[in-house]
Amino acid sequence: MGIKTALPKIELYLYTSVLALALLWAGSWIIEASSDNVNRKTFKETVKPGWHYFGRKMDVTDFEWAMWFTAFRNHILFALSGHVIFAKICSMISPKNRSLIYMLYGCLTVLIIMGWTYVSLILSHCIILYSVALMKRKWLCFVAGLTSLATFKMEPFNSWQAGFVTGTFELQDILFYGGCGFSIMRCMSFALENCEKKDGNYTFMDLIKYNFYLPFFFFGPIMTFDRFHVQISSVEMWNITIHALVHLGSILVVDVFLHYLYILTIPSDMKLVKELSDWSLAGLAYSNLVYDWVKSAVMFGVINTVSQLDHLDPPQPPKCITMLYVFAETHFDRGINDWLCKYVYDYIGGNHDGIFKELVATISTFAVTTLWLGPCELVYIWSFFNCFGLNFELWVAKLFALPPLSTIEGVMSEAMSRRIRGLFNAVNFWQIILYNVLALNSLDFAKLVAKRLLFKGFPLSTLSVLFVTYCGIQLVKERERKLALLEEPEPSEPGKPKTD
Repeated sequence: MGIKTALPKIELYLYTSVLALALLWAGSWIIEASSDNVNRKTFKETVKPGWHYFGRKMDVTDFEWAMWFTAFRNHILFALSGHVIFAKICSMISPKNRSLIYMLYGCLTVLIIMGWTYVSLILSHCIILYSVALMKRKWLCFVAGLTSLATFKMEPFNSWQAGFVTGTFELQDILFYGGCGFSIMRCMSFALENCEKKDGNYTFMDLIKYNFYLPFFFFGPIMTFDRFHVQISSVEMWNITIHALVHLGSILVVDVFLHYLYILTIPSDMKLVKELSDWSLAGLAYSNLVYDWVKSAVMFGVINTVSQLDHLDPPQPPKCITMLYVFAETHFDRGINDWLCKYVYDYIGGNHDGIFKELVATISTFAVTTLWLGPCELVYIWSFFNCFGLNFELWVAKLFALPPLSTIEGVMSEAMSRRIRGLFNAVNFWQIILYNVLALNSLDFAKLVAKRLLFKGFPLSTLSVLFVTYCGIQLVKERERKLALLEEPEPSEPGKPKTD
């Protein structure tokens, strides 16, 4: 079936109507549950005063969002604004030394915030991994890099290293582990790219310029060294106006959500969750993933906007969860995803057509991901199910490519083939939701959603939710079809020669 297969317009209008009504219905139930239970005892710690004039309280469960846009907003804006102003003035004076100026400002800022012992700790890991990079052995770079990463993710090494940093301010742990983790991943990228360099080696100063670029230092995203090294000397300026307005609009939308939909607090109260309808539970699980995607897109988007002022083309925000129906495209951090694909998944899996190579590639990828996230029971479960989902997709694709299934699909119309594939995609979509919501909320919440939708709610709730999901999948496929048509080159007129 081709991606350009169209469906009748009346059918797409029906899908749009069903999806819109279902989302409004589920959303109204969540709003009702949020308003009716705002004074529950379990809500007191995470639902705080918000919009006083509208009489709305705010869900402050997510520490990351509160840190970025309420409690520490001014501190983060001050550091990033300082980078923009200082870097711009200095780079105008000496454009050839722009990357050096960025590095000096980054080092100075990290030194002031975290202290000289923290900078020394980061530099010691940089020196070790740079020394390994000079040997130009990829396996050795991986061993050294993953060992260094493990020292920040596993006891007793992480506590021992954290003890070198003095101070007790509220953001210390976040900045410590964020800066260290991203530094190790950047050092590994540098080492692996150095292995690919045919003549000579990159310098230690290249690594320090790469690692201490302030907008990426503490919170990411990760930009692989090969791209950073080329772009940091670029003079191309990106138009950030539209991006900035989109991010501002997204912040306002999330703020409205957190004042009217307590989607982060409700799942923590299992007694309340058990009283919700099947539709409310499905909407709650879906909205949690949408929120996490929006949060990632906004936070990385703010950093990306700053980096675009420095002539960089950073990793784009992750693909919206609503647009996903295959595990191969599922991620919440495009920088980490690009890193893993470049150095692990694509490197081992090749064209991802072989079952055994794909299995090895996915296991290796999720093993590194598990270490990056921090080994624990919940991460193990999350990694296992997502690894299984990625392989299961390939197994199903291989099965449907064999007769008699391939023969049956061959005699169908392309529109009918698209509809049948949409049914399987709808099931896959909910696998993605359930496998990832357990990492965002809790294993108990994910188990309850699965039980209600698959067993207690069968067949009415199960089939109705799948039908609404199917409608959404077809609308996503329609969008992909239109994009494919736009990207298709226009055919030249008969008798008219082609020109470059």
